Amino acid sequence: MRAALAVFRKELLDALRDRRTLLMVLLSSVAMGPVVLVLISTLVSGVERRAEAREVLVVGIEHAPTLRNFLERQTYTVKAAPAGYEQLLKDSQLADPVLVIGAEFERELARGEAPLVEVVGSSANTRAQGGVGRMLSLLRGFNREQAVLRLAVRGVSVDALEAIQVEERDLASPATRAAQLAFMVPFFVLMAVLYGALTAALDTTAGERERGSLEPLLMNPATPLALTVGKWAAVACVGMLIAVLSCFSFLPGQWLLRSETLAAMFRFGPGEAGAFLLLLLPLAGALAALLMAVAIRCKTFKEAQANATIVVLVVSMLPLVGFLNQGGEAPWHLWVPALAQITLMGRVLKGEALGAVDVGVPLIVSALLAAACLLYVARMLRAAAVK
Repeated sequence: MRAALAVFRKELLDALRDRRTLLMVLLSSVAMGPVVLVLISTLVSGVERRAEAREVLVVGIEHAPTLRNFLERQTYTVKAAPAGYEQLLKDSQLADPVLVIGAEFERELARGEAPLVEVVGSSANTRAQGGVGRMLSLLRGFNREQAVLRLAVRGVSVDALEAIQVEERDLASPATRAAQLAFMVPFFVLMAVLYGALTAALDTTAGERERGSLEPLLMNPATPLALTVGKWAAVACVGMLIAVLSCFSFLPGQWLLRSETLAAMFRFGPGEAGAFLLLLLPLAGALAALLMAVAIRCKTFKEAQANATIVVLVVSMLPLVGFLNQGGEAPWHLWVPALAQITLMGRVLKGEALGAVDVGVPLIVSALLAAACLLYVARMLRAAAVK
């Protein structure tokens, strides 16, 4: 243990002296919370701003005074669509859909016919596509009003239009709805931990081999396992430090929220930060060991970076399983590193309690993965010492 502690102190000091590592810590952890929250807040405030503007872009509104009267009674401002609106929608330069009305609208409506009205949008333009539903709701309201007026003229009760009463009930709690807006937070925290441990793990293995300092280190009386444990502890500490900074950076980052609705819904306090750390610290140790196992076989730092890209790609793709899975969470999600942490951090944001099994399964899997990788690294160092 004394040998492992000596190696740990040496490697940790070397990692902290490395300017690249310190820069990675600052950029990926301290600034992580404010940057992510500002991005989410900007997105939500933009949607709220467009909703509060209550504007409708129309082409041919002069042909439909009845529809114009209805829209204005709904407190909407009717504006003429800009020239070339179709191209603007395709290029995502127009943030609202356009209502196109034909020249025969009023005459067809008076004859009891159904005039054609187009709601022009682009599914590739997410900003404009968000307003299509609002536009369709307005037109359905106009349809209902016209149907009620026609039935009233003929002496038919308007109750004939509604055979049943429909009420919508949302079972999602405010925390669950807020978690849908903050879905990026767990992913960015996870990637910050991964990239934070990446540089230190490659430098302490392939970096030392490239500099020629690994062979003299193996000549010390310390066993390969002690060297491995000391190096791993230093790399894991760097990853855990970034995990701590990343999680707690969201606490002051909430001051930058520009949306009052999001600020009221987003709940991320010291309790949530502590739960995130409980999930991320074992994963940080497992990722440190895995990256060391990948890099120990490489002769240069650049070669290790190329091989570690596979690990980064797999870890970044695993959370997408939970996002794309429409069937909800599956029990096997807790047995897959990274996917388990993303799943459980999502539960924390929703305000759900974590059981002993929820925390224990990822902890055991991370410990087994770290142990297997460390034994492999120690074996490779032993073989290098013999050579």
